[in-house]
Amino acid sequence: MLAALARRAVSGLAVVAGVVTLTFFLLRLAPGDPVELLLGPAATPAQVAAQRHALDLDRPLAVQYAAWLGRFARGEWGTSIATGRPVRTLLGEAVPATLELVGLSLVLSYVLGLAVGVVQATARPRLDTALSVATVTLYAVPGYWLGLMLMMVFTYWGRALPAFGRAGFDSEFLSGWAWLADRVRHIALPLATLTLIGIGGTARFVRGAMLDVLGQPFVRTAHAKGLSPLAVTRHHVARNALVPVVILLGLSLPALFSGAVFVEFIFAWPGVGRRLVEAVLARDYPVVMAATAVSAMLVVLGNLLADGLVGWVDPRTRHSSREP
Repeated sequence: MLAALARRAVSGLAVVAGVVTLTFFLLRLAPGDPVELLLGPAATPAQVAAQRHALDLDRPLAVQYAAWLGRFARGEWGTSIATGRPVRTLLGEAVPATLELVGLSLVLSYVLGLAVGVVQATARPRLDTALSVATVTLYAVPGYWLGLMLMMVFTYWGRALPAFGRAGFDSEFLSGWAWLADRVRHIALPLATLTLIGIGGTARFVRGAMLDVLGQPFVRTAHAKGLSPLAVTRHHVARNALVPVVILLGLSLPALFSGAVFVEFIFAWPGVGRRLVEAVLARDYPVVMAATAVSAMLVVLGNLLADGLVGWVDPRTRHSSREP
């Protein structure tokens, strides 16, 4: 098991290297000059050239990439071109917000998605059809559109929830339940956006896994022994259907992080996704590269966690991983 995880970790590092390499060269080839955006249209060609030299942007791309890779490996992430702040500080402030949003969304998506999927697999056809329509619709809806609709309904029409930021302007003066209520109100809409989409995908996957297990001979044997339908579902069906669901956890992390990028930007959530979009618009190369690398590493770590959970849930994978 440990050897298999080690091989996955090496493959994950190769994926991160490929992602950052592709991002580096595509970003340089994209239209837009960070120096011109920084200095403004009134800058002279001499000023632009001097600033490009100061930022080492006048060197060959291969040399720039090798220099960035060496600095990043040493933990030197550089300085933001747009703000002049250290990139490590910018992302250090943003990572907790992203982990909070994505982590809560992941938990709620799987808890509620599991419940809806189990109900679909064991319910009557009419209820199953109605829930299938709802889950497929949620899964197909673009995250940014759903976020804008929730904002329109609950912020501009209902005036019930704030649409922007992680906390109110007076949050530093709040404490106790008032502080908690302020944080809950601000995270409600972005969290609902990611969770509703996650419920749709998880419920559909759980429903299929449950139906596959329900048709197995050992389930019919459990029914023949006189066990109640609830006991059969809990002790025989749910546990065996859990393995593909845990695999889905690793597969859903990339989509969840990519979806969080646009949701964070729409709701001005101060996470890595918002920093990344703002840096792309400003052609802030150091921030884009560091944010991309951090996001890729988080996805790889999530996949490794999913692999470990699969080995814990299904002992057969531990034995098969030892085979050549």
